[in-house]
Amino acid sequence: MKILCVNAGSSSLKFQLYEMPEEISVISGYVEKIGADDSFYTIKQGKEKQETKKQIKNHTEAVAVMLDELVKHGAVENLNEIKAVGHRVLHGGEKYTDSVIITDEVVKDIKNLTKLGPLHHPGNLAGIKAMQEALPDAVQVAVFDTAFHHTISPVQYMYPVPMEWYKKYGVRKYGFHGTSHKYITQTMQQKLGKEKVNLIICHVGSGASITAVKDSESYDTTMGLTPLDGLMMGTRSGSIDPSIIKYVIDESGMTYDEVDNALNKKSGLLGICGHNDNRDVESAIAAGDEDARLALDMYVDRIDRYIAEYYLELDGNVDAIVFTAGVLENGATTREAIIEKLAPLGIKINKEVNDAIAGFKEITSGIITTEDSTVPVYVEPTNEEVMIIRDAYKFCQ
Repeated sequence: MKILCVNAGSSSLKFQLYEMPEEISVISGYVEKIGADDSFYTIKQGKEKQETKKQIKNHTEAVAVMLDELVKHGAVENLNEIKAVGHRVLHGGEKYTDSVIITDEVVKDIKNLTKLGPLHHPGNLAGIKAMQEALPDAVQVAVFDTAFHHTISPVQYMYPVPMEWYKKYGVRKYGFHGTSHKYITQTMQQKLGKEKVNLIICHVGSGASITAVKDSESYDTTMGLTPLDGLMMGTRSGSIDPSIIKYVIDESGMTYDEVDNALNKKSGLLGICGHNDNRDVESAIAAGDEDARLALDMYVDRIDRYIAEYYLELDGNVDAIVFTAGVLENGATTREAIIEKLAPLGIKINKEVNDAIAGFKEITSGIITTEDSTVPVYVEPTNEEVMIIRDAYKFCQ
């Protein structure tokens, strides 16, 4: 059975086709800069990768390109072979604690939740609409990024603000990257041979979040009402003093929207040193750039702070710390810097193993701490697409 995973952003469409239940990736692709004159798409099948420049005006055209390429590359002979489509949706609010078949009511709820996901939901909805029109017989499934975190208790998810803000407006921590954290949790259950695991999962890519997992359920996480909260990221500030916003508006004459945009798209690593890609930051450090050094030190400091906090929240009963997503799957230097600061917890780096692991190397996963460390640190590649596919497949059985 063939299941399609779709991740539609405001100007992009990422997709991957799987053969189930074997979980074999058949083909994948990425349509970028939708609506721009320089839009293009990339198709990857096996070791072959092909990039094509083509003006793609909207998500409907992007979906048409995707489906044409699936047939053209022999991934499917007929589009009716695709039995389900799993859509990544950013925000499920308090209502959606698991994946669901997309109905008119679900679409309406996603629209209403756009106020909590203004950067992501318009693209998510455009992708859903286009896929419903293109594959009307396929089961369309919404997989919410917030769902895994529904087990967090009020002690962790409530903000110390007027209760009315929560009861009337839904102001609380929701958490994100849930699909990734769920995938890593299931993977570690298998690796550790335990049904109930306690983990500290560090999902650090351009966006970043850390989750404390207790008894295989999300216990606490760093992102909050929106993905802006928590860790310093590639372009996001993470947690800051909220009074900074009014202060900067008063001092600079910037509008609220301009400040909000700066906090989401011009802060983090980019704001401190002019680079949002961790590889570029490490290269700049090697060239003697002091701002880049400061940026990385700040970045590492905040990651370690949350690891230490969650270590205490889990009463020191931690089966493993897991590094995942782009930066921590590939950045040996950053991983080493993080672990070195964890020495007071009895966690020590195995430098030789750490240096040998990366997504682009022969070894892509493993334990990068010494045998006498109090907690093992794993590098484990995430696979949000497989998690989305698994959830969509459930509705086809």
